[in-house]
Amino acid sequence: MNRELEFMFVDCARVWIPDAEEVWRSAELTKDYNNGDVSLQLLLEDGASLEHKLDPKTKNLPYLRNPDILVGENDLTALSYLHEPAVLHNLKVRFVDSKLIYTYCGIVLVAINPYETLPIYGTDIINAYSGQNMGDMDPHIFAVAEEAYKQMARDERNQSIIVSGESGAGKTVSAKYAMRYFATVSGSASEANIEDKVLASNPIMEAIGNAKTTRNDNSSRFGKYIEIGFDNRYRIIGANMRTYLLEKSRVVFQADEERNYHIFYQLCASSHLPELKPLKLGSANDFSYTRKGRSPVIEGVDDTKELSNTRHAFSLLGINESYQMGLFQVLAAILHLGNVEIKDRDADSSIIPPNNSHLKAFCDLVGVTYQDMSQWLCHRKLKTATETYVKPLPRLQATNARDALSKHIYAKLFNWIVEHVNKALMTNIKQHSFIGVLDIYGFETFEINSFEQFCINYANEKLQQQFNMHVFKLEQEEYMKEQIPWTLIDFYDNQPCINLIEAKMGILDLLDEECKMPKGSDDSWAQKLYNTHLKTCALFEKPRMSNRAFIIQHFADKVEYQCDGFLEKNKDTVNEEQINVLKASKFDLLVELFQDGEKAISPTGQAPGTGGRTRLSVKPDKSRDKGSKENKKTVGCQFRNSLQMLMDTLNATTPHYVRCIKPNDFKMAFTFDPKRAVQQLRACGVLETIRISAAGFPSRWTYQEFFSRYRVLMKQKDVLPDKKLTCRNVLEKLVQDQDKYQFGKTKIFFRAGQVAYLEKLRADKLRAACIRIQKTIRCWLARKKYLRQRNAAITIQRFTRGHQARCLAKFMRRTQAATIIQKYRRMYVEKKRYRQKQAAALGMQTILRGYMARQKYQALLRAHKVVIIQKRVRGWLARCWYKRCLESIVYLQCCIRRMRARRELKKLKIEARSVEHFKKLNRGMENKIMQLQRKIDEQTKDNRSVSERLASLETSHTTEREKMRGELTRLRGYQEEAKNKTNQVSSLLEELEKLKKELSVTQQEKKTIEDWAHTYRNEMEKMVSELKEQNGLLKTEKDDLNRLIQEQSQQMTEKMARSIVQETQQLNKELNEERSRYQNLLSEHRRLEEKHDDLKEHLASSNVSKHGHRRTDSTHSSNESEYTYNSEYAELEEGSRAAEDVTRGIDTSLTLKLQKRLTEMEQEKQSLRDELENKEDQFQRARARDDAEFKKARGAELEYESLKRQELESENKKLKHNLAEMRQSLLRDGSASSAAPGSPAYKVLLEQLNASCEELDVRKEEVLILRSQLVSQKEAMHHKVEQHTMTEPSVYAQEVSKLKDADELKQACIGLKDTNRCPRLVRTPLEVSDLLSRLRSAAPDLHRLNEDGELWLVNQGLKETIRLLEQQLQAQRRTNDSEVEALRSELQSVKEENNRQQQLLAQNLQLPPEARIEASLQHEITRLTNENLEVIADNPTASREARVIILRRMVDLMEHLEKQDRTIRKLKKQLKVYSKRIGEMGAGQAEGQTSPGQMVDEPIHPVNIPRREKDFQGMLEYKREDELKLIKNLILELKPRGVAVNLIPGLPAYILFMCLRHADYNNDDQKVRTLLTSTINSIKKILKKRGDDFETVSFWLANTCRFLHCLKQYSGDEVFMKHNTTRQNEHCLSNFDLAEYRQVISDLAIQIYQQLIKCMENILQPMIVSGMLEHETIQGVSGVKPTGLRKRTSSIADEGTYTLDSILRQLNAFHSTMCQHGTDPELIKQVVKQQFYIVGAVTLNNLLLRKDMCSWSKGMQIRYNVSQLEEWLRDKGLMTCGAKETLEPLIQAAQLLQVKKKTDEDAEAICSMCLALTTAQIVRVLNLYTPVNEFEERVSVAFIRTIQTRLRDRCESPQLLMDTKMIYPVTFPFNPSTLALETIQIPGSLNLAFLTRV
Repeated sequence: MNRELEFMFVDCARVWIPDAEEVWRSAELTKDYNNGDVSLQLLLEDGASLEHKLDPKTKNLPYLRNPDILVGENDLTALSYLHEPAVLHNLKVRFVDSKLIYTYCGIVLVAINPYETLPIYGTDIINAYSGQNMGDMDPHIFAVAEEAYKQMARDERNQSIIVSGESGAGKTVSAKYAMRYFATVSGSASEANIEDKVLASNPIMEAIGNAKTTRNDNSSRFGKYIEIGFDNRYRIIGANMRTYLLEKSRVVFQADEERNYHIFYQLCASSHLPELKPLKLGSANDFSYTRKGRSPVIEGVDDTKELSNTRHAFSLLGINESYQMGLFQVLAAILHLGNVEIKDRDADSSIIPPNNSHLKAFCDLVGVTYQDMSQWLCHRKLKTATETYVKPLPRLQATNARDALSKHIYAKLFNWIVEHVNKALMTNIKQHSFIGVLDIYGFETFEINSFEQFCINYANEKLQQQFNMHVFKLEQEEYMKEQIPWTLIDFYDNQPCINLIEAKMGILDLLDEECKMPKGSDDSWAQKLYNTHLKTCALFEKPRMSNRAFIIQHFADKVEYQCDGFLEKNKDTVNEEQINVLKASKFDLLVELFQDGEKAISPTGQAPGTGGRTRLSVKPDKSRDKGSKENKKTVGCQFRNSLQMLMDTLNATTPHYVRCIKPNDFKMAFTFDPKRAVQQLRACGVLETIRISAAGFPSRWTYQEFFSRYRVLMKQKDVLPDKKLTCRNVLEKLVQDQDKYQFGKTKIFFRAGQVAYLEKLRADKLRAACIRIQKTIRCWLARKKYLRQRNAAITIQRFTRGHQARCLAKFMRRTQAATIIQKYRRMYVEKKRYRQKQAAALGMQTILRGYMARQKYQALLRAHKVVIIQKRVRGWLARCWYKRCLESIVYLQCCIRRMRARRELKKLKIEARSVEHFKKLNRGMENKIMQLQRKIDEQTKDNRSVSERLASLETSHTTEREKMRGELTRLRGYQEEAKNKTNQVSSLLEELEKLKKELSVTQQEKKTIEDWAHTYRNEMEKMVSELKEQNGLLKTEKDDLNRLIQEQSQQMTEKMARSIVQETQQLNKELNEERSRYQNLLSEHRRLEEKHDDLKEHLASSNVSKHGHRRTDSTHSSNESEYTYNSEYAELEEGSRAAEDVTRGIDTSLTLKLQKRLTEMEQEKQSLRDELENKEDQFQRARARDDAEFKKARGAELEYESLKRQELESENKKLKHNLAEMRQSLLRDGSASSAAPGSPAYKVLLEQLNASCEELDVRKEEVLILRSQLVSQKEAMHHKVEQHTMTEPSVYAQEVSKLKDADELKQACIGLKDTNRCPRLVRTPLEVSDLLSRLRSAAPDLHRLNEDGELWLVNQGLKETIRLLEQQLQAQRRTNDSEVEALRSELQSVKEENNRQQQLLAQNLQLPPEARIEASLQHEITRLTNENLEVIADNPTASREARVIILRRMVDLMEHLEKQDRTIRKLKKQLKVYSKRIGEMGAGQAEGQTSPGQMVDEPIHPVNIPRREKDFQGMLEYKREDELKLIKNLILELKPRGVAVNLIPGLPAYILFMCLRHADYNNDDQKVRTLLTSTINSIKKILKKRGDDFETVSFWLANTCRFLHCLKQYSGDEVFMKHNTTRQNEHCLSNFDLAEYRQVISDLAIQIYQQLIKCMENILQPMIVSGMLEHETIQGVSGVKPTGLRKRTSSIADEGTYTLDSILRQLNAFHSTMCQHGTDPELIKQVVKQQFYIVGAVTLNNLLLRKDMCSWSKGMQIRYNVSQLEEWLRDKGLMTCGAKETLEPLIQAAQLLQVKKKTDEDAEAICSMCLALTTAQIVRVLNLYTPVNEFEERVSVAFIRTIQTRLRDRCESPQLLMDTKMIYPVTFPFNPSTLALETIQIPGSLNLAFLTRV
């Protein structure tokens, strides 16, 4: 290593040292290196110490290791130190840790085979890379393909992609993905799906050219170069394939663990198929050519399925079934030929046993005779100048000849397939340019290397030379472009090695010369090589131990070649007689394979055409028709010529390089073997690229990037306005050696290691700044801590001293208190001791005296008790004798009773059984008992009420008694009169006696009833108590059951609610999916329509001179929808129609599929609607059932109330009758009374009267309660009637409700009663005024209200009145409607008459005054006559009245005319007077003036008399021939900007609908149909013409939606008429139902919406990545890392760079444009949601594909940008539109970049936070996370594994990227317009003067 960086070898510096196992090993210096040291002290990563000896000769130091922030870079040239260990380590980190298989190395893409399927090749990834710069995205094969495609289109130069690598490195897969990218991005220029055919060639070539090797399961055993042709619009038009050096020897021999070509095993695995039975195949182990490798099966590969794919590819390329079976016959014949056993006849000859089954099968399959084939397999014909000999062949030579024939047949078959694949990929369209994809073998070296390896390595030498020259050329161009001095870079030139191989007298020349020798051999050829090159060429060597081998020093390594077989393989000879036998075959395909000079027939039946292809190369077999000498070219010569043509082709194109690396030999996923990797890196030229870059200036920075990155190394005074000068000054100060850098025009170039040095200076500066900041912060924190501690100490001291003072004071107080306590304590003790002694003396005395007294008492007591004991003992003895006698008697009684009890017990058991049965029977009586209990309660209530009534009667009697006493004193004066009425009193007394008797009987009955009730109550109380106990038990059980039922019902309710919610969510999800599918079908239909129109235009322009357009019919809608109507603009000629028919047949199958899918969708939609209707019907039925139950219960209540009311009325009648009789009896003449007023009979009579009066008062109160109930029912009925009719009875109900006074209520009730009783009112409706007058009329006394059932009559009358009112209002409504219609017709006639009058008036004004009056009279007479005739014709009986009216009008007119004449004469006089005065004032000019009379008599010019404005109906009339003009002015030539700014939003939609209304009004179905069809087609036409203009698309989206809303609003459907005014409801369509047209226009609106989203996406797409990711909204947060050769887009906001403000301005423009156009607010929300989804999806996709964007600082930038977008939503009031939720994945990805990523807790937090991200996206972000500064840490592999383990159970899509093409299903919520149609004015700027307002 160069010693220029010795100053970097300091303590802790990291270096690379060689290692036998890992190739390179990392170590760290533990001691600074000083100049002159012979060793370095190192510390390895495993902790071991090592002393590294330096080479004493070179003194080269080990390689320095790059900073950690540069490890894992996308481009190896971005590394500061460019050397082998840095490259190897960077690839290993990206491959193993980050799972990234692609890495740039300058212009080379390094691809490492992961041996695992990765989700990075989908269509979403292709779309993400399409249109991107190569350096803006992470390395990928798609990026290389995009760069080639872009350069082809930009530079008009052909391109080549060179894919190389050793077997198993993934060359074929890389080439396949590159072709897939071209096929997806470019599309095809025709309907032949050429891109599918290009991709279909891959499985064919893999089947016949790929095989399993020890290194690869699908190794390509040939080289191929595919040219993909493009037209001038850069769409694929065809392809061509060239193949190189097929490994024919594999057909007959395979090494261990290898296989023959795949096609053989596919046929053997599918031998059971019926069509393959004739091939007589079996297992692969049955054939010699397929079992030599002893590995017939590849794990995970189904050969049967692969054959099916191969056959499908053949069919797609036009090779029909017959040719396919022919190919399979040839392949099967080869297998059978390999099984032909050849035996020795003798030493010099061989023989094939007769009837060999395999040979017979071979002959049958290829159509040759068995004898000829067996003859020439064992013999050979030799020709001399004069004779021909047949020579037998030994067995070994015969076997070799058989194998040579097999190889030759397979090679012919291979070339035939390649030729016909090329024919299928040809096209007649002229090729404009092409991109070539070279999939060729890499450098190979094995233990035994033969002729194939020699050719392969020769080709790689040529390719490596071309690669070196190209890299050197790019370096030179870069230096010259930047105008910096450069010196010639020394790089390895392999031209001497190429000369050794291909020059004159080179290896190939000597080989060809030896092949021409009659007795040439491999040994003689080896000797010639030794003699020629051993001493003259340093690259040629001879092995020490061999004379049959040679060594060549290739650019990658030394390779030893064995000379055995070189001559035979180079000559490639086949027995000519065997070929002649095959040419004479009856099998046409085999004959075709061996045709040399004739053109083969295409398997598709078409003659191959050359077309317009222009190629830069020629096929190797181009010179077939030359002489036989040319046909004898050796394989080496052919290969050299074809290789030279390939190099010429590559040199004529711009090359792009892909180097494939095989990471290990065991095919283990993501396992990196450093030894194998570094070997391939050396062989493929990657390290050579690094060396060339390192020799110059590998690190390159723009001035802006350098300034942004290293601004921290500059002082304020160093910053100048000129950034270039600033960088120059700073760099001169930082790097003293000016040879380490160069200043270009736009960039600064650095030598290797200088960027690392600058990074070290930057890191040191930042570290010093951090230390200074830490020092200051720590000082501030320490001082803050010290101040807090000082203040705390002072506070503690203060509190401590205070505490001590308080403790001293407390001690002194306690000492004094203790002294006092001691004094009193001592006094108390002495006093207590004295008292104790005194009490003890007294106690002793007391005890002694008591003891003596008790002794004396005890003696007396014992004597007394002895006497008692003697008495008791004697009595006890007597009682004992008595008890024994008694017990004997009792025992006898017990025996007798026991006997009787046993008998009784049997009876009781029987009774017990019967009781249990009785209890069982009585359990069913519980309900009856409950009913009896209820009756008891009711009776108790009645008894209580009766007792209360009796009490009230008693109180009333007492009061009445007092009154009667007063009355008695008053009646004494009438005693004399009462004497005269004794007779009457006697009768009353008799009646009173009867009443007394009845009362006594009643009292007795009452007493008996009360006694019975008392006994019954007692019995029932006992029974109830027993039942209550049982009821209590039942209640507990019932409560338990109820609780269980409630719990179960609650659970069921919750379960049903959850299921309903889930089902609703599922239905909504399915509905959205169905909408999305339907709208996708609409977009596909639109795309096919556009393609169809383009094809029609193309065919019309090519075949017909007269252009036209006619839409074809479709069966999409049953009604004559937009798809079934033909455009009426023009018609095509016959030729155009024929061309259209041809075009129509192209997409028939696709159209049928779409129609079928649409039918299925409609069926599903109908089923969903039916299900919804069923649920609604179920809900309605349940609701109706609930209403019926409620009405039933309400009816039962009303019936109960009516019965109660009837009972009360009947009782009331009885009481009133009794009261009336009593009053009459009292009011009679009392002269004949027989009792005095104060007699007892009189008092009883008065008491009865008082009781009757009180009862009457109670009945009155009940009547009032019933009346209030009736009033409430009446109000409820009025409310129902009001809701039902929705007419004027509410006014009347308000009038009735105003009758709040009692008198008014009384009058109302009586009026209603009279109304009910009047029979005439049933026949004739009652007027409202009469009704109110009757309600307010006078009525009798309130007490007579209930007579004869007045309340019932009132109720019935009320109902009848309501019914009559309803009938009257309905009749009045009908009459009003008829009157309105009549008035409308009359108004129309009046309008017409008014127009005629105005026309006549205008004509009359042009006449002379004399004729004017006569004309007006004549016109009036004519008009009156016409009216008279009309009246007579309509109604002859009214003609007389009409004549009278006419005469009166004529008289009035004559009088009016006379008045006008008088007025005119008066005005003439005044005019004369005024003219005279003017003449007097201007006498000098009197001669030139005219007289006033002349002025009057002259004809008057027409006067513009303003008309009175008509009543506009909101319709526009146009003539049928003006329809095209209407469409042209209103749609095709309308400028949206002027309409949106100056006119009302949606004006074109309103105008079109008003025209449609007039057509509907006239019942003109043809006009309606043509207008709608023309409108739809014209909108489609304008969108096709200006579909990329957002303003136009937004304008027509708003107008289409408004037109759709108008069709709904004025359709007459009640659903859409809720928000209409009365006038708007009058404007509804009356004749046509346009429901299906609404669906068609809705589909059109969906298509316009999708076009709007597409247009908006095209505008936003270039802004999103730059504004959301690359631009630094927060300046200085994210640093710029060093970049490689492929520069990324700068994140610095240069002029023309999009920023976040650009996105916000564009969003504002979108929003303001849609608002100006009057777009529905709900639709604007959906558009904004889609906009934000696009922003979030594109940003996240780019974040997932760009490693440099996954950093902590970039996460902060993204979150800030998202917050700005949310602020924009908040300002526009769109937070509820769902746009914020679409940004949730991006927000979570930004949070993921910023959260901590170390522990398991962090992993759990990430899993719970990132719910909107998939597992693949989370792992991808973690893998791509890259520190920008040294202070950040990388994410460990273990942490990523933890995340994957935790997210393993997630059920989600494995897709990595979000679908940026996804469009949310759009809906158009109904938005009625408040604008009245009659108020709309049509501006003149629209040029619609031909429209007439109606």
